[in-house]
Amino acid sequence: MRRLPGLVIVGVLASALGLAACNREKPAQTGGAPKVAFVMKTLNHPFFLDMQNGAVQAADKAGLQLVVQAAEREIDVEKQMQIIENLLQTGIKALIVTPSGSREIASAIVKANRAGVPVIVVDTRVDPKAIADNNLKIESFIGSDNYEGGRMAGDYLAKIAGGKARVAVLEGIPGHETGDSRLRGFRDAIQPHPGMTIVASQPANWERDQGFTVFQNMLQAHPDIDALFACSDLMALGAIEAIAAAGRTKSIRVVGFDALDDARKAIAAGTMEASVAQSPRDMGRIAVESAAKVLHGEAVPPDQKVPLALVTRTP
Repeated sequence: MRRLPGLVIVGVLASALGLAACNREKPAQTGGAPKVAFVMKTLNHPFFLDMQNGAVQAADKAGLQLVVQAAEREIDVEKQMQIIENLLQTGIKALIVTPSGSREIASAIVKANRAGVPVIVVDTRVDPKAIADNNLKIESFIGSDNYEGGRMAGDYLAKIAGGKARVAVLEGIPGHETGDSRLRGFRDAIQPHPGMTIVASQPANWERDQGFTVFQNMLQAHPDIDALFACSDLMALGAIEAIAAAGRTKSIRVVGFDALDDARKAIAAGTMEASVAQSPRDMGRIAVESAAKVLHGEAVPPDQKVPLALVTRTP
């Protein structure tokens, strides 16, 4: 990473060692620059690395001290909560978070609210009931319309399949707003097509190795599967490996979500049909810009959407 005029501290926290490192952290001397924490789901994923890059550039321009931290695994909700609680003890002036748990994150936001630390949420919405039950104050949400993205994927798969397919679905984390919204949009899109039948739908928890294992098991149970929607590209890429191992590369259409570089390469190579592209770099940039505005007493929109686009082999 190039050296920036502003200070950026980045850390992936792994188990006890990572938490110990977080507990030892002291506010850096940066000439009074406001310290903003950006707590991501993970830094072991290209999507969040792009988001981090956008945030770093915006922090540099805004003169903020940006601290970026994350648990090692995207599904580690408890670790994310501990990271936030620790950071609240270090004098942060604003908190940006991509929640690993839509409901679980509420208790951490409560603590930020009590400490007078403004909260900006990115990528995954906080559960509306959790917001109401805990009287949470969130300055802004920045993210894509995951439901619409799921619809885009479903519409495209139905189109290229001629309205008839035996479909498998790789879900995200059960109860997680991002995956649930994508799944709901996909199901609603194919519902008008009676020939589009979902024969298997299981979580693979956003992970590539689970995408491989879960889809391999699906193929064994349902050898007539000829289409797949994965709620993230990492799961899709794992499934593509399972498809190749089964010798089915040319007979199963795969649509993913996130348009990662590896997914774009798979689309170009013909092993994947399409992926829904988000704008993680813009999410990170807008989140930090919004934090800067809030710290200057400016109002920010409560809901800030970033665009979606479908990436396919042909325009």
